[in-house]
Parts: sequence; structure tokens; C-alpha cells
Amino acid sequence: MSAGAAPPLDQGFPDLAGMIVARRLHWGRWTAASLIVLALAALVWAFAKGQIEWSYVGRFLTVPAIVDGIVNTVVMAVAAMALGIVLGVAVAIMRLSPNPVLRAVASAYTWLFRGTPVILQLLLWFNLALVFPVIGIPGVWSARTIDLMTPFLSALLGLGINQAAYTSEVVRAGMLSVDVGQYEAAHAIGMSGLLSLRRIVFPQAMRMVIPPLGNEFIGMVKMTSLASVIQYPEVLHSAENNNSRVIELLIVAGIWYLAVVSALTPLQMLLERRFARGAARSPR
Repeated sequence: MSAGAAPPLDQGFPDLAGMIVARRLHWGRWTAASLIVLALAALVWAFAKGQIEWSYVGRFLTVPAIVDGIVNTVVMAVAAMALGIVLGVAVAIMRLSPNPVLRAVASAYTWLFRGTPVILQLLLWFNLALVFPVIGIPGVWSARTIDLMTPFLSALLGLGINQAAYTSEVVRAGMLSVDVGQYEAAHAIGMSGLLSLRRIVFPQAMRMVIPPLGNEFIGMVKMTSLASVIQYPEVLHSAENNNSRVIELLIVAGIWYLAVVSALTPLQMLLERRFARGAARSPR
């Protein structure tokens, strides 16, 4: 018998020879799994036998208005997220600044835009002309606010500025995860504050920032549906105004949202792997 082999069952215990080891039955697992399967089957049966014309779902899946709506959704999500990242990085740097004025302004910004609903902010931007009828520089350039605040610009500002408040907290957490010795080492070799952030801090903070930012971007894709209240023609707005078949077109919108999110998830995983290179542990 090799050194690593287990001794025979009957060695030292002759009464156990020939006994069969019975596996434990996990009744709780089987019961829970059965209930879940039954619930899913009932849900599928309800949709299959309900008053839903599935032929309309397939027919309207590629209607030009719906396709244009999903394109507008993706464009708005990318543009609003880009604006949110730029402003969020600036606010995060202000939150960590030794200047008390900058810290106070950044804290107030985060408090205000995280504390009010997104739909309220969208409506305020869209009706900004009621507060500022004219926007511009006196004597140089001016324009009517009602002409400038289109549904696209209102949705971009509403979603992007709101997103910046959340992004700033994500970026700030990533910056705080970098060891303070990295800051001190950068200053010791003569790097300025912004240069040390760009060369030393941000590359290390990205490991912590990318996963939550990816989730925020996926959330932004779905949050663009709120822009339908200000008549921005994203996919949900297009589905609601396309035909009287309400539930069928809502299912079409849901399918498109799932398709976009399913396409973005692998991209998020690739970014996580890229920025995790050199770390002790990398995501599988």
C-alpha cells in the first residue's frame, strides 16, 4: 500500500467490512427546486395562454421605429455615461482635495443629485425655460431656452449630471483603495498632483472602479427609459407610441433591453480582466 493511500475500511474495524455508505438526501433542496420549476412553468403557461399575440412580437421586433428607438437608447446611454464619468472624476478629485471650499461644493453636488429622483431632474431640465427664458452671454450671444432644451439635450443633462454624483463615489472609493505610500512616493520624485493621479493613482484605482462602473453603465441603458416622459424617442417611447398592441410591444422593448445588456456584459468582463493584470488575483 502506498504512503498516500487510505487504509482498507475493515482494517482495525472488521465489523464495518462490506457496509454500504448511504448518501444523505437533501429534501429541502429538492423541495425548493420543485417549487421553483412549478412557478416558472406556471409563469410560462400564463404568458403562452394569455391574451398575447406572439406573432405581433416577432413582427414588431424589427420595425424601423423600434430599431431607431434602440439606437437612440444606446447613443443616449453612451453619451450620458461619458458625461457622468468626466464630471464624476472631477467631483471625486474635489472631494479628496485639501481645499475645504472644493470639498464642500463636491459634497453638496453629490447630496443634491443623489437625493432627488432622476425623473424629477429630467422634467426640470426639460422645463428650464420657465426659470431661464433666455440663455447666453449678454451682448455676445443669447438664445431662447425653449429652443435649446430639446428632448435629447434635456435627457443628456438630466441623466449625465445625475450619473456623475454616483460615479464620483465609485471613483473616490477606488482612489482611497490605493495605498497612501503611492501618493507620497509620487510627490517624493517631484510629480505634481494631477500627474501623480494620471500616472500612479488612477491605473491602480481602475481595478476597483471598473466593475461598479460597468454595472452603472448597464443601469444607464435601462434608465434611459425614463427619458420617455420628456418625449425622447428611445425604445420604450417608440414601443408605447407605435401601436395599440401594448403588451406585445412592451415585450419587444424588453427583448431589446435584454439583448443590449447581454452584449455589454462580456465587454465589462474583458475590461475587468485587462485592468486586473498584475494583481494578485484576477477575475475568472
